Amino acid sequence: MKGRIPRSFIDDLLARADIVELIDSYVPLKKAGRNYQACCPFHNEKTPSFSVAPDKQFYHCFGCGAHGNAISFLMEYERLEFPEAIEELANFYKLEVPREEGSRPSRPAPNKAQLEDDYSLMENVTRFFSHQLKHHSKGSEAIEYLKNRGLTGEVVKAFGIGYAPPEWDAVLSQFGKSTGAKQQLLALKLVNQNDNGRQYDFFRERIMFPIRDKRGRVIGFGGRIMAGDGPKYLNSPETRIFHKGSELYGLYQAKQNHRKLEKVIIVEGYMDVVSLAQFGIDYAVASLGTATTPEHVQQLFRNTKEIVCCYDGDRAGREAAWRALENALPHLKDGCQIKFLFLPDGEDPDTLVRQIGKEEFESRLTQAKPLSQFFFDNLVEQYRAGSLEEKAALKAAALPLLEKVPGEQTKKMLLQQLARFTGEQDQVRSQQDIEAANNAQKTKFVEYKTPATVKQSPIRMMIRLLLAQPSIASECLEITDTAIAQLSEPGSDLLVDLWRESVNTPDAHGSQIVERFREHPNFRHLSKLLVEEMPEKDRVKEYRACFATLINSHIKSRMDTLLAKSQVATLTLEEKQELVALSRAGAK
Repeated sequence: MKGRIPRSFIDDLLARADIVELIDSYVPLKKAGRNYQACCPFHNEKTPSFSVAPDKQFYHCFGCGAHGNAISFLMEYERLEFPEAIEELANFYKLEVPREEGSRPSRPAPNKAQLEDDYSLMENVTRFFSHQLKHHSKGSEAIEYLKNRGLTGEVVKAFGIGYAPPEWDAVLSQFGKSTGAKQQLLALKLVNQNDNGRQYDFFRERIMFPIRDKRGRVIGFGGRIMAGDGPKYLNSPETRIFHKGSELYGLYQAKQNHRKLEKVIIVEGYMDVVSLAQFGIDYAVASLGTATTPEHVQQLFRNTKEIVCCYDGDRAGREAAWRALENALPHLKDGCQIKFLFLPDGEDPDTLVRQIGKEEFESRLTQAKPLSQFFFDNLVEQYRAGSLEEKAALKAAALPLLEKVPGEQTKKMLLQQLARFTGEQDQVRSQQDIEAANNAQKTKFVEYKTPATVKQSPIRMMIRLLLAQPSIASECLEITDTAIAQLSEPGSDLLVDLWRESVNTPDAHGSQIVERFREHPNFRHLSKLLVEEMPEKDRVKEYRACFATLINSHIKSRMDTLLAKSQVATLTLEEKQELVALSRAGAK
């Protein structure tokens, strides 16, 4: 099992990360003063209350309370464990995550060890198929097939394409050497079992395309038949690590090739993705034997602002395009585009790019139909919109679909286009707009902002000051952790811990410091304090003033205690000396 991720790497990663850039790749942000805002991705809302502060490298939702740094965002948004979020963030910046050797790894989450073992097995099976392509007696036939399809050795290697041999137990005999191993092969659908209990390989005599998730782990396979009967493609069934409705073949490779994907092409087959990549069009993906799902669209819009759906021009292709459009509408935010490119009869991206080359193929991509054009072309063809009745039918069909569009400007322009088709002078309004107008007198706009400042205790204020400017601890070395601890004030233990981290990393920003407290019992409390706005003033002077207030309060409290004791008992010599010293200190 892998060792721990070094703390120094996590600090460096957060220092490198730009939380605005990261979150904007998932949720489009708009500038709002010195911060950025959006509708919160963690709960449904109409008015933006999700704020991202570039100076703090922190986000906070004033609606639901969600808050955190870049790592926290990935954990919440992608539902990742902490180490997985580190790896995802590192991958975003093309960094490799180091591991400490000989360290004791943290206790795995339930089933995590099993999942890691699953990914390891799938990777080993991928290597096995690659080896069979080169060394099996029939591997030469598979190589010849790939050459006839025009694939080079470089692109075959880049996508890890292999060969499943014809033997019924090639994978089973190689990897199923124990009862537990056989059960794992069955669970991952690498092996089947018939009614008689006989077990045999799921993939046999096929070109094998390993399917990788967004982190590059093999989660399933697509097998392409070379000749003979049987389905053209055979895909891995659903397993505990493979859910085809939310995965896209080639997305991992596309992200590896492009730091920022300007556009992504959705095609239908594995061979289309590989062939386009060979011609330098290395930003294509394929759905895994399913229509383009809402999950596919949502995942792509996290990585790009433009999707081009590339389908056959026949009836089946247009029906598939319409399903993709319907699934895309609920995720069509302002600034995002979906286009549709329909290919000539009998052509697919694989064959077409070999005929016309990269430049002409990409030229056709620029001429793809925008969603709005395909949407209304399809509806007008169906309803004609010649008579009043046909226009009413078109409107009745279009409005429920346009209601789903979350982008305000996009929806507005689509409704304006609908108005032109129906011949209405006024813009067609969505049901949401109508309800908003009807409730205008009842609804008050709530402006989300930092809560009103409340009276701060000196300890709380010193914590906030260190979070806002960790270097203060090094600038005020007369205020030590020992001095703070002796005050015995509520919260002083937390302030001591924070002081020590701040002294050790004076150049860090607040979110880096807070990250070091992820396992601390006061992590959530610190995170909330980081959210609070800190006025731009002399923070060092304020920090010293707070500590002076604490000292004075401590002196007064101790003097009161000793004086009260002297009324009922005789003070010891040490207590008398302490009272005199406290009196002199208080008089200064």
